[in-house]
Amino acid sequence: MSAASVEQPFPEEEPVTLTTIADEIMARHPGYRVEIIGGHLLVTPSPDVPHARALTGLMIPFIAAGMHGGETEVLQNVGLWLPTGAEDYAIPDLVVVDADIDDHFVENNAYDPVCFRLVLEVTSGNWKDDLKTKVTAYAEAKVPVYVIVDRKHQRLHVLTDPAANGYENHRPHAPGEIVALPDSIGAKVSLDVAEILRAGQPKQAE
Repeated sequence: MSAASVEQPFPEEEPVTLTTIADEIMARHPGYRVEIIGGHLLVTPSPDVPHARALTGLMIPFIAAGMHGGETEVLQNVGLWLPTGAEDYAIPDLVVVDADIDDHFVENNAYDPVCFRLVLEVTSGNWKDDLKTKVTAYAEAKVPVYVIVDRKHQRLHVLTDPAANGYENHRPHAPGEIVALPDSIGAKVSLDVAEILRAGQPKQAE
């Protein structure tokens, strides 16, 4: 006698994806940023005020150079789709993108890296991710220029010429230097290293 098939009382559950987990973390912990790079979740707590202050200050030279509102836009916290994995994406602190970025939407609030001219990160407690993990990820995405405001070591890094395992050119800059960014971003922009790093530090009580 053949056995009758047993119907399942509930439909089989869909496999849990990293994207689903990332969305759940952000829903349960408002203000946290969750990224997926190389198949791994990167969770960053809410940034502190000096982090936000540094970002606001950084937008000024880009906007003053005419990089917002014409052929390009200067934006914060825009998802960048990465080629490092099926669900991979990053959320840089600051980006310079082509003005037609809306036409390059991929999914999960992330956009094709082809429209990114520059990405910038201001380090927090997870500074190793910005200095290592994201270097490889952004290079693989062929983002032309990657700038890191390294609050941990008081340096500003400019990385250009993406290659297979990173950027071919990586130069750290110290306070006292004025750094001219590559003209490839679309305008002449210079950054005062000391001013940027000072903005990223807590204000001293008087």
